[in-house]
Amino acid sequence: MEPSVLRRAVEAGRATASKLGLQADEVAVIHDSDRVALRLLPCGVLARVAPAEHLAGAEFEVEVARRLTSAGAPVAELDPRVEPRVHVRDGFAVSLWTYYEPLGSPLAPADYADALLRHHAALRRIELAAPHVTDRVALARQEVDDRERSPELPDADRDFLSATLGDLSTAVSVEKADAQLLHGEPHPGNLLNTRRGPLFVDLATCCRGPVEFDLAHAPEDVAQHCPGADPDLLHRCRALNWALFSAWRWRRDDRMPDRDHWRVEGLRRVRAALAHCRPD
Repeated sequence: MEPSVLRRAVEAGRATASKLGLQADEVAVIHDSDRVALRLLPCGVLARVAPAEHLAGAEFEVEVARRLTSAGAPVAELDPRVEPRVHVRDGFAVSLWTYYEPLGSPLAPADYADALLRHHAALRRIELAAPHVTDRVALARQEVDDRERSPELPDADRDFLSATLGDLSTAVSVEKADAQLLHGEPHPGNLLNTRRGPLFVDLATCCRGPVEFDLAHAPEDVAQHCPGADPDLLHRCRALNWALFSAWRWRRDDRMPDRDHWRVEGLRRVRAALAHCRPD
């Protein structure tokens, strides 16, 4: 966020917690992009704050978390001291979560796989309306194909990225019969290693699709501990994930740190992942 917007977002998160009786004398910014994550002390709350135009997404995330917690999923929980809902304050959507102190040690591949398998099992136990992976691809392709939304994307890369998104979306859509609810982006940044065990965060990306789409976000050695995954579909999903990542980086309004580096690196990784896919 821009510094002036960030200051307002921090105050909205702090004030929301205080109004609900949670002491928030100190605020630390944990993550800053299109939305921010704040650690509030001494109440031990993680506040997720987004511009109010993202209210629907914030409410969806809260509902996903509420249902998955009831289903016993390994996910970060909403703060139990307040009502599980999104609060709107000063033009921001604010949700309040339990803060988990991360452990320093990385997760072993087997532990990562076990957490993902348990997460998928819980997702199969809940009923929730969620978009298919291909719906997300369609949105990304709109960004790529619209020169006003992605004005700095070179024409050759634009054609390549648009065609890749279209082709891989078709490949994944064939698997719709086996689609289930997914996390959507269970990469290492969204899996915390805590004293309670591994916990998934950032649940707003929940969607439907083949389990290989989720598995493709994990480190490659995790797949060795997930029996039944289709190796070719997994390769295609890895390429699709990098194509989606690249599409978002070329948006005019993208605010990811070190964006210029990731614009180039993202396209390189798309091409590298495609080299592992079996030709049709």
